[in-house]
Amino acid sequence: MIKKIFGTFGTRLLNALVGFVTLWFGTNFLGREAWGIGATVLVDVSLLLIAVELLSGSGLIYFTPRKPFSTIFKLSYFWIFSVTAIISLILFALYSQFPDIYHIFIPKGYGVHIVLMVFLYSFHNFNMNVLLGKERVGLQNILFLIQFMTQITSMIINILVLDIRNADAFIYSMMTGYFVASVVGFFCIIPYFKDNRQQTTDNGNSSTSLVATMREMLSFGSIAQLSNLVTMINRRISYIVIKNVFGDAEVGVYTSGTQVSEATKLIGHSIALVQFSSISNMDDDDKAAAITVKLLKLACIATTLCMLVVCLLPKSIFVWIFTEEFAEIKDVLISLSPGMVFMAADMIFSHYFSGVNKIKYNLYGTLVGLGVTVASIATLIPLYGIIGAGVSMSLTYLGTIIYKWIIFKKITKIRTKELIPTLNDFKTLVGSIKQLTIK
Repeated sequence: MIKKIFGTFGTRLLNALVGFVTLWFGTNFLGREAWGIGATVLVDVSLLLIAVELLSGSGLIYFTPRKPFSTIFKLSYFWIFSVTAIISLILFALYSQFPDIYHIFIPKGYGVHIVLMVFLYSFHNFNMNVLLGKERVGLQNILFLIQFMTQITSMIINILVLDIRNADAFIYSMMTGYFVASVVGFFCIIPYFKDNRQQTTDNGNSSTSLVATMREMLSFGSIAQLSNLVTMINRRISYIVIKNVFGDAEVGVYTSGTQVSEATKLIGHSIALVQFSSISNMDDDDKAAAITVKLLKLACIATTLCMLVVCLLPKSIFVWIFTEEFAEIKDVLISLSPGMVFMAADMIFSHYFSGVNKIKYNLYGTLVGLGVTVASIATLIPLYGIIGAGVSMSLTYLGTIIYKWIIFKKITKIRTKELIPTLNDFKTLVGSIKQLTIK
């Protein structure tokens, strides 16, 4: 597991560096407003993907070891095409009948781009989740590497060669990355079509098998995507309030600050992905709980140390890198820093509940977070601007993990003192790193 975690961490670290380069190009060549539009487009894509991922999202990691691959493939592809078509019709109708409302959520001229990005990313995400469900973490990391390296290469070409100096440079690069990764990923999953396991049904009918599997996956996916929807609403509220009070330029600065801070998210994300992949293939709940506690401590300690380093950097460095327009990034980072640690803990808890099929607690946790957001954001953003948005996000994740820890403790009977790192924890980690290095 340690080897998989470090492999995943290395890939995510490279992705963070690429993200930093992307951010530098965006802030230096596109400007605050264009960068803010690009961020808004990405948030819109994320919101629409929630509908697609009801059946072809992270739930695939749980179901891939348990269902015939051909069944999962047919259902997921049918769902992707159907939902994308419905989204297109809804957006077209909204644009035709209520253009003012439409443009509150969709930046002008980017409706088609958003739908196409949803379509392309859905196939890429399907391939990634299937590989994780098969515990092919290394291959999944390679596919992810192809996606973001293609993306940054495309963005550099768009800006420096094609001289595109608006949000198109960023959005076209995202679409290129998703397309290339989707094609490569399809070839990676072809061997799984040979999976001839028979799904047991009451009457053995294949159509009944498809319907039963679809219901089961939708039941799991609906809870997972409701959790994601609430999480995205939390984030979207901040963007909407900042945009309407301060404008797109401030959205660009806030987005840049979150991107820098979320570089530390790769620690918790890397650990949680391997955790979910392993627990989904595990039948021992006690072992799953013990692994979760160890990984929780590792994720929080490592994230805290990284955030300390980032926050200690002087503001002049951010001005030098991102220009004077983005000088407030340092202040945003400080306000977000507790939230990044809480987010790392939240990812570990979330993947535990998903891996043992107790995903409803993820939904309840995000609803607690939404309550905190609503209570704090209306006051903090008008008073403190983008700094208030960062504080609000930190409070949101704090409320979420307090709830999830209470539930985790109740289910597993884990004592609170077991969360305190011990010398043995560090010795185990160092020993694992040494073994990895020797190999």
